[in-house]
Amino acid sequence: MASGMAELLRLLLSVAEKAANVARVCRQEAQLFELLVQEKTGADKNKKFVQDFKTLADVLIQEMIRHDVCAQFPELTGFIHGEESNKFENGLGESVTVRVCAQEEDTTALLAKVLDGDQNAASLLTKVIHQDLQIKDEMAESLQLSISPADVGIWIDPIDGTSQYIEGKEEEQPDEGFCPFGLPCALVLIGVYLRSTGQPVMGVINQPFNRKDSTGKGWKGQHLWGVSYGDVNACSFTHRRPSCPQKKDDLSVLLSSSERPAVKDALAAIPGGSLMYASGAGYKILCVVQGLVDVYVLSEGSTFKWDSCAPHALLRALGGGVSDLSECMRAHVNGNKGHAAELTYHQLHNQSQGVDRWANRGGIIAYLDSSVIDKVVAALAGKI
Repeated sequence: MASGMAELLRLLLSVAEKAANVARVCRQEAQLFELLVQEKTGADKNKKFVQDFKTLADVLIQEMIRHDVCAQFPELTGFIHGEESNKFENGLGESVTVRVCAQEEDTTALLAKVLDGDQNAASLLTKVIHQDLQIKDEMAESLQLSISPADVGIWIDPIDGTSQYIEGKEEEQPDEGFCPFGLPCALVLIGVYLRSTGQPVMGVINQPFNRKDSTGKGWKGQHLWGVSYGDVNACSFTHRRPSCPQKKDDLSVLLSSSERPAVKDALAAIPGGSLMYASGAGYKILCVVQGLVDVYVLSEGSTFKWDSCAPHALLRALGGGVSDLSECMRAHVNGNKGHAAELTYHQLHNQSQGVDRWANRGGIIAYLDSSVIDKVVAALAGKI
């Protein structure tokens, strides 16, 4: 990796860990957590959820990543995109623009204003945001890639699975399999794409709530990364589940519990097909990355570029991908089997409003083995 991209990956691993610390700190005190949660409204509201939340943790993480990355890579200024608006309204009805300042005391003062003058909470958060945290990863640092940070843009989802983060069911991830809901479904996602083509080339996923720590009160996290560009495909996650005694033709399909009944019925009818459910778009793609399921299918346009960019890069590094479901369906109708129609990340939908400009409008299909596309598409043909 040209040293610039190796440095960028190392920085993203470090800021993602800082982000995980913010997420953990924000859950430590119920009073602080209640103070932080604000409901999204208007154009920023994701239609899928009746009540979608914007947390200060979300906004802080996004702005911290933007600040830290631009400080080291000024050429990325203007090319770091996130899910969240950085405007926040405090209890006095004052609108405050959340940003990370150069000096700790300035960040504390700004956060205290957001937090209705709560200095303790503000300084606790500021300490985490301004800490100098370095993640060491020899494999990441040794990669060579022939592009530079000036060729890429970044998508941040500060906390994917916000509803799980807020509801906070303290389920640990089992040793085998995955969590259908709970804190492990909340992820920090940082995806890097080529400005020229929109191809995802690097992804960092941090799972702040992976395991309880030895006291049983706090949480330990884990991180994964992947790089896919040219002839370089590298991923920190390499072990696959041992080949189960299941038949080769079995197909485990992960869905959102709110998926349309027609889709569930069509996929359940695949010979050897089994349906499973989990929360969080990023987490569901992570389950595919980890080989816990064969495919994740979503028929609605309710995910966004920031949900899929990071885990898409990991899947590409492992030989898989994330494709536009409706494009795959169209190709199937036209007799063009095996058409991948992978998602790209550089173009918005001009005719849409608010967050919908960045929606994965055709639905998605995430896979490690592209042969599952034809199975899924054949099952859905004529049904949706």
